[in-house]
Amino acid sequence: MVRTLTVEADGGSRGNPGPAGYGAVVLDAATGEVLAEAAEFLGTVTNNVAEYRGLVAGLRAAHALDPAARVRVRMDSKLVVEQMSGRWQIKHPDMKPLAAEAAAAHPADLVSYEWIPRAENKHADRLANEAMDAGRDGRQWQPATSRAALDTPARGGTDGAAAVTATGTGAPATSAPGWGAADLGKPATLVLLRHGETALTPQKRFSGSGGTDPELSPAGLRQAEAAAAALAARGTIEAVVSSPLRRCRQTAGTVADRLGLDVRVEDGLRETDFGAWEGLTFGEVRERYPDDLDAWLGSTRAAPTGGGETFAAVARRVAATRDALTARYAGRTVLVVTHVTPIKQLVRLALGAPPEALFRMELSAASLSAVAYYADGNASLRLLNDTSHLR
Repeated sequence: MVRTLTVEADGGSRGNPGPAGYGAVVLDAATGEVLAEAAEFLGTVTNNVAEYRGLVAGLRAAHALDPAARVRVRMDSKLVVEQMSGRWQIKHPDMKPLAAEAAAAHPADLVSYEWIPRAENKHADRLANEAMDAGRDGRQWQPATSRAALDTPARGGTDGAAAVTATGTGAPATSAPGWGAADLGKPATLVLLRHGETALTPQKRFSGSGGTDPELSPAGLRQAEAAAAALAARGTIEAVVSSPLRRCRQTAGTVADRLGLDVRVEDGLRETDFGAWEGLTFGEVRERYPDDLDAWLGSTRAAPTGGGETFAAVARRVAATRDALTARYAGRTVLVVTHVTPIKQLVRLALGAPPEALFRMELSAASLSAVAYYADGNASLRLLNDTSHLR
């Protein structure tokens, strides 16, 4: 599967020409996760030169992450977007070598360009201003001191905070979040049910897709029955989808039997593979693998010991599964029986929340959450960690 990255780039000059700098950020297009940032003080140049330098830096950063990725470039410079799209001629002698550098930074057939309003390019704009501030103060811009990501509204990947539609140029166009005036019809609603308890659940042990695939405990079976009764009483579920792992298939089967439905298994809904941590408690992992645990808690791109799966990788496959489900069940209400991490990722993406939001949500065994997905790409969180049916 070809990965898609988003590059947002900007440049500025305080005087035009004057003290100038650029900023660029590379995002995972599926999740909105920030993968790389770049910024540099350029000395005295024009706005256009700074904007092109930002584009070059962004494309090079994207290429370093994945030379085969499709790249969506989003900039508020009409000049750069139109020239790099081939619709405007490049006449200025200072622009031609910069455009050539940009064209060579990543395979041209994998790059598309989109103009966006300045208000949608705040992250790159703030990086450029940080670089100019650093140059004014006689220092270099440092990633560790940047606040651009913190000061920029969270993105929701390809859902939630942004709606994606096709344009005549083949590049995506993004609509702003907010209350829409149009009637977008009935949404696809994913009712998210975490599986019932296994023997590992009350012991708070890592239990992912790389472990022993435990079955539901007696308590977990009772929880599945309670969830089935509650969902049958509501009467809104039209289809049932499950992770391939046994605890989810058992939970889903209990509900489906009550509702008279079949269970469709989706591999993308499986839990994270926790590698060598499978079956261990958090304290045991802390004792045996302290450095790996610290790295994992500090970055969604860090994997558990022994070849486990990163949260960033989980986010990509969950987002792809979400897109497939919302297309297949447009306008319908679907029960999705899955695990802690996939549910948290779906909620995070719907809210446009940063990756660290994963550590700030609690999901009990057999709890219910729900997200509605509308035709314009926006999402609405309707329920989170409801356990009223278990009391």
